[in-house]
Amino acid sequence: MNRLMLAALLAATVPAAASAAVSVIGGGLGRDCYLAAEAARGARDGLDSCNRALADEALSIGDRAATLVNRGIVKMQAKDLSAAIEDFDVAIRTRPGTAEAYINKGIALIHLGGRDRDAVELLTLGLAKKPTRPEVAYYVRGIANEQLGATREAYEDYARAASLKPDWAEPAEQLSRFSVVRKATAGI
Repeated sequence: MNRLMLAALLAATVPAAASAAVSVIGGGLGRDCYLAAEAARGARDGLDSCNRALADEALSIGDRAATLVNRGIVKMQAKDLSAAIEDFDVAIRTRPGTAEAYINKGIALIHLGGRDRDAVELLTLGLAKKPTRPEVAYYVRGIANEQLGATREAYEDYARAASLKPDWAEPAEQLSRFSVVRKATAGI
């Protein structure tokens, strides 16, 4: 599949996957920011909730990192990729164990184009930190691997995403494009 088609696929399916938003404990503006990132609702309202949560609420370190990730997702949905990446970087510095910060930064790098290797590294780091929705990371890493020409790795990532969330159609659709051919082994 050519690079342009994969980029269009990413743009069409990752918002459907809601990227990888991070839940915030309790109510208030931090929760509103999470809901904006999860629902992909209007960027202006969502961004306002996120900005106000970060400026006005006494957030725990975990909730601050989560709100930064969620604000980054809202910015990514508004196509402000550089600002989104800045939020993901601040979230990583705030709480390095926040898996979704690495995953969403990887998604943003793929959207930027030409950063597929960096994206694969970030997605792999995010997966090692046990995200709440690993299927998103596997699926997007599959796209990045395919863009890099790593067909086997792409297939394995799509298969893993499909096994983790069988009712999510996109990974299965990607798998349907592949043909598995067994190599002949010596002596058989």
